[in-house]
Amino acid sequence: MRTSLYEFAGGEPAILALAAAHHRRCLADPELNHPFSHPDQHPRHVERLAAYWAEVLGGPAGYSAIADGHSGVLLMHAHNGDMDDLGRRFVACFVAAMDDAKLPADPEFRAAMRAYMEWAVADVLVYAPKDSVVPAGAAMPRWSWDGRSAG
Repeated sequence: MRTSLYEFAGGEPAILALAAAHHRRCLADPELNHPFSHPDQHPRHVERLAAYWAEVLGGPAGYSAIADGHSGVLLMHAHNGDMDDLGRRFVACFVAAMDDAKLPADPEFRAAMRAYMEWAVADVLVYAPKDSVVPAGAAMPRWSWDGRSAG
């Protein structure tokens, strides 16, 4: 049996480094800067983001223990209107942040991680319209080497 993407990345320290690097890249991006420097952002945003990604990528269920699960993530990003370019930029920052965080350069790993982030951005953008309804109790997504898997 293959290790999870979380384990292959290097576990908690690696995912935390990825979240920190991604956050820095988003702050440096002239378009992504605004949502990432918003004053009402959670003071432990990077740690919470890392916990979310860790859980999705096969690590411990730390995010679900401290926050409102996947529905909360969707709601946090909902109702912002057209954000297609921000989504593309977000993925680009994520891909570059994998280098910054010194995650494994294995092509299959990188492809799986990129595919996850492209899916995640598309999932969030479904709820971008002002009148969209975010479902309560949305299951935490799980992502493996082969893509989205059952909870």
